Amino acid sequence: MSTPRHLRVSQSIKRELSELIRRDLKDDRIDGIVSITDVECSHDIRRARVFVSVFADESKQKLTIEALNDHVGEIRGEICRRLKLRFAPEIMFKLDNSLERGAKITELMGKISRGEI
Repeated sequence: MSTPRHLRVSQSIKRELSELIRRDLKDDRIDGIVSITDVECSHDIRRARVFVSVFADESKQKLTIEALNDHVGEIRGEICRRLKLRFAPEIMFKLDNSLERGAKITELMGKISRGEI
């Protein structure tokens, strides 16, 4: 069974964005460990919501999302070139705190099991 095109493109965008942010995007505001947790493309692949997790304090998280949104034109063009898409999807970056919450829960569970709480 083949997956719908928008799901394949979402995964490709996720992979390419991770590499682009890690290697090619130079901005001092992008700080901490930045990870693309999910990409949701519309069925026509004209819009993509990108969920970003940033392991840093809250102010650095906001600055990182702001920096990514400031570079959205450059990012759209590069994604379009790398994936050979006819249209560059409109990209919207959203902060995703799920990994951070998971790490805190794991830490609390560890403390409970060790009898610290």
